Amino acid sequence: MAGSNGYTAAQFIKAIPGTGGIISTISKRVGCSWHTAKKYITKFPTVAKVYRDECEAITDMAELTIIKAIKGNDAQTAKWYLTMKGRDRGYAVTRRQEITGRIEIVELEWPNGEITTTP
Repeated sequence: MAGSNGYTAAQFIKAIPGTGGIISTISKRVGCSWHTAKKYITKFPTVAKVYRDECEAITDMAELTIIKAIKGNDAQTAKWYLTMKGRDRGYAVTRRQEITGRIEIVELEWPNGEITTTP
């Protein structure tokens, strides 16, 4: 299906794979403006689906990188992951406040009991 400017949804569907969901890359492949590419992604459900699939593939790659880091015993990445994905298991950064006439965050406490003092 062609839009009012002569481009087709098929052109965008073909251009999306391998872009990582970067709209400017898609627009360059089609030969149109960023705004035209965004319009086709928004307007045509078939284009939107291919675009979402491309974006989800990049998210999967990012998650895989995080998992590889955790498997490599990267404790900082593991902590970050738990605060993002392990909240329902009680892994979250908690903040304690001490009121002394002014409000400031004094320290952060991890679920394992580790304390990180803020400057």
